[in-house]
Amino acid sequence: MAGLAILKHTYDLSDEALCDRWVENPYFQYFCGEEFFQHALVFDRSSLTRWRQRMGEDKLKALLQESLAVATRTDAMKPSDLARVVIDTTVQPKAVMFPTDAKLLNRARERLVRLTKLVRLTKKLGVSLRQSYARVGKLVLIKHQRYAHAHQFKRANRSLRKLKTYLGRVIRDIERRIVGNEDLREAFVRPLFLARRVLEQERRQRGRKVYSLHAPEVECIGKGKAHRPYEFGVKVSVATTVKHSAGGQFVTHAAALPGNPYDGHTLGTVIPQMQALIGNILDRCITDAGYRGRNAPPDHKFKVYTAGQKRRVTPQIKREFKRRAAIEPVIGHLKEHHRMGRNYLAHASGDAINAVLAAAGYNFRRLLAWLRFLLLRILIALGLAAQLKLA
Repeated sequence: MAGLAILKHTYDLSDEALCDRWVENPYFQYFCGEEFFQHALVFDRSSLTRWRQRMGEDKLKALLQESLAVATRTDAMKPSDLARVVIDTTVQPKAVMFPTDAKLLNRARERLVRLTKLVRLTKKLGVSLRQSYARVGKLVLIKHQRYAHAHQFKRANRSLRKLKTYLGRVIRDIERRIVGNEDLREAFVRPLFLARRVLEQERRQRGRKVYSLHAPEVECIGKGKAHRPYEFGVKVSVATTVKHSAGGQFVTHAAALPGNPYDGHTLGTVIPQMQALIGNILDRCITDAGYRGRNAPPDHKFKVYTAGQKRRVTPQIKREFKRRAAIEPVIGHLKEHHRMGRNYLAHASGDAINAVLAAAGYNFRRLLAWLRFLLLRILIALGLAAQLKLA
């Protein structure tokens, strides 16, 4: 299962595509420990989900740790390279549709109506609604989208109020019918709680909001991008080496940071985790201006240097500032080629697992490139030796 997790994020494969590739590729099977070629899956596809949940973020960090250990053993990276790192944060988007108030209201009503039918079939308990608003709710949602597109906002707001009315009626109808029935109350407590939050939340309210009903842990994060003002997912901290090693730019740490904390406030948790992961004492951290005004935790005796800093900056640190931007293409590769660009794993634990596995997959991809380079050098050396012998 560890081998499958590495292969999935190294080659950017879904669970289904990974299973298909594993059956037809003997190298994948040998990497995962098979001694003989298998013509059919020896596991169920759902086992991948179960094992990811069972291992969790802490145990999967061993894969990232192993990738760094292999890099040092094959001379792709020197152990001293791990002492100085570049830290930055990015957004790992969740696989959710773009949230609007009208879509959320209509989806909350649809989920409650669907749940009443499911409860009636499975538990044979009577939860029959007075009205489901299935037909009129869909029409009102279409009208709202058309009015908003045409900038007819008074009509759009009128349709939005109708959607709120429909959802409120369904909520109250269900609450009346589950009074005194503990089994029904247990089945409806979480969906009703989310539906009430969607109904009560306002556009410009402060604090947490619900942006997706199937992934309520999703947060709205603004990074100041002109083409994408807001992203919906979780903030992730990524660290790479300052020096460009022989095997490339390796990721030394990656961790999800729920709650959208200020970048500088994350150093107190990120730095101890990184030192425990790499087994090395950090000498220096280079960060961007988003970490300004925050230093390392008191029990870690080294400095955090932010972009634009003038005091206590030596010529060597000035040269390292020029390497700070090297983390940006690494983040781009993590998102584009290693499944951090859209997270399909459920719950907050899925956010943390996906970030760690994306970093491990990126490092193993760099190791494969480094080993190909070593093989090419060996072949060239053998070819030159053969030519000299013939001469």
